[in-house]
Amino acid sequence: MAIFLKTKRVDISSGGEPMAVMNQAEAESYGIQPGDRVQVSLDKGKHQVVTMEVSQSRVSAGQLGLWREAYSLCKCKDNTIVEVKLLSRPPSIQAIRKKLLGEELKYEEVLSIITDVVEGNLSPVETTYYIASGFVKPNSDQELYYLSKAMAETGEQINLPIEVVDKHSIGGLPGNRTTMVVTPIIASLGLFMPKTSSRAITSPAGTADTMEVLAPVSFSMSEIRRIVKKTHACLVWGGGLNIAPADDHIIKLSRPLALEPYDKMLVSIMAKKVAMGVDYLVIDMPVGTTAKVKTRKVSNLLESKFVFLGRKFGMKVKVIKTLAREPIGRGVGPALEARDVLRVLQRKPLKPNDLEQKSVYLAGELLEFKGYCRRGDGERIARRQLESGAAWRKMQEIIEAQGGDYKIDAEAVTGGTYRYEIHTHQAGRISIIDNQAINEVCMNLGAPREKLAGLHLHVRWGQPVKKGDKLFTLYAPSKARLELGMTAHQRHPIFTIV
Repeated sequence: MAIFLKTKRVDISSGGEPMAVMNQAEAESYGIQPGDRVQVSLDKGKHQVVTMEVSQSRVSAGQLGLWREAYSLCKCKDNTIVEVKLLSRPPSIQAIRKKLLGEELKYEEVLSIITDVVEGNLSPVETTYYIASGFVKPNSDQELYYLSKAMAETGEQINLPIEVVDKHSIGGLPGNRTTMVVTPIIASLGLFMPKTSSRAITSPAGTADTMEVLAPVSFSMSEIRRIVKKTHACLVWGGGLNIAPADDHIIKLSRPLALEPYDKMLVSIMAKKVAMGVDYLVIDMPVGTTAKVKTRKVSNLLESKFVFLGRKFGMKVKVIKTLAREPIGRGVGPALEARDVLRVLQRKPLKPNDLEQKSVYLAGELLEFKGYCRRGDGERIARRQLESGAAWRKMQEIIEAQGGDYKIDAEAVTGGTYRYEIHTHQAGRISIIDNQAINEVCMNLGAPREKLAGLHLHVRWGQPVKKGDKLFTLYAPSKARLELGMTAHQRHPIFTIV
């Protein structure tokens, strides 16, 4: 049955989801209930899906009230005649309900959910239910494969006609910006490493946030192909592309809830690696009580899932588990982490040795895993590329190709900030460094949105300190932000000294 109504602007915000309202009695006569999804057909074949509400008084019979967001999307004037069509419950909703009841999904069901997420046919609430369903009953390995496959296939894929290598850290450890050191090392040897990274979800910086201090990170797929053809690598933001686009929608909904279940992490990583045509992948998995992965048991489970997914996609995957007692590098926050990376690549006296050592180790493992060199030669080759300046020259090529200042100096990236030093009130030894507390302090300082926000560590785990020694320096773009970070530190101390 065709339903024709006249539009009326309703000056109410839904907070994001397109909403409309019908007269209650008229809605009942058409069998439309609150929460139903309807399609509003406009001029020139344009359609807009909205969620329906009903009211006894806000609109009269014959009217369709469009809330602010829906009115803006429809771009029609008041009293425009539109056709309203009740949509049947899509297969994706049925699949979400099935998953919430603890049943296993088939590929077609998973694909229907991911397709509707990408096309905007699911509301934020419905998508959040799907995210949370993984807590009701964890996805089977086969479901993780289906989900990764659906995410990759509903977006663009790079399809380079060469073998591609990659290294990826699962995150959860402050600093740890090894990717930005490993990538130019690998590319300087002639291997291809097109690197896409996420922005931070529940941490002060992701690789994309840090690289953005040095150069733009948002590019189209054709631009990435151009950059990779020229430099053999790139360091770009995956969310700026149409690579696994459903993942970006899910990340946005996960952020305010601080939800990042392991299944979502696995799928997010593997879908993007499939889309980027990765053939050899080394996973850096920090393990520690204040890291994302807290126990060896969980790390072993995740390792088996990564290897399983790699095998299903014809990708060779190796997981390297590292102890996560403290941050890697001295800086935490986009600009401070970029400074650490540049200090290593530019061979500065103040370069953080732990960042260099871990980067060389991971690059060496990747070279050996790929078969570029014999077992035991990888680290030596990687270190040679660093010490000779070849890795820095390659990074300059990447920065220039992405539109940044390839002449930038490590000491120039943190200027113009407000700073405050924190000193110890007792002598002893650093027995615990709380990585979660570091994240909390840095995010209150404004990171990752504020590139200059973060902190610089002056001491390390196990180091003896005297009363009055400098522990760390806070960096903030304003005095107000500096005060917020100081308050966060007072409530949640970073160091335990015994």
